[in-house]
Amino acid sequence: MKTVLAAGAAALLAMPAFAGDIMIKDSYARASGMNAKAGAAFFQIMNHGAEDDRLIAAKSDAAKRVELHTHKETADGVMKMMEVEEGFPVAAGGMHALKRGGDHVMFMGLNAPFVDGETLTVTLVFEKAGEMTVEIPVDLNRKPAMGGHGHGHGEGHGDMNKDDTSN
Repeated sequence: MKTVLAAGAAALLAMPAFAGDIMIKDSYARASGMNAKAGAAFFQIMNHGAEDDRLIAAKSDAAKRVELHTHKETADGVMKMMEVEEGFPVAAGGMHALKRGGDHVMFMGLNAPFVDGETLTVTLVFEKAGEMTVEIPVDLNRKPAMGGHGHGHGEGHGDMNKDDTSN
């Protein structure tokens, strides 16, 4: 019975979330293992409004630091994760995908392990739509979408606080 209730709750939480003209769809979070010190969240941001908007920050009690990140290729061909301080634009009537191997919300210095089937409460901050709190289900078994690089989400973060660097 508990399994059925948990599955039902996870299905409800995975439903799209709205803030004004912004909708969050297909969200999930993962960490690379039980002792991971970092994790990431992925989702689609749909902008059903007539004005461009921008995701400028994310906040959560799940980690000591929460940042917007992306993967970029360096001059020597190595993929590196880095913070995107300007945020992610979402065009009017458009969509911006946060996905593995690309843009994502990064959790550094996890306060507790990510447990498959549980949820993270995350507040997304948009330039125009304002703050939007979403419940993101943890899915440690989800495979990357085709074309994802499959990088572990602790890689490339050598500049993090010393107690946040191992994964």
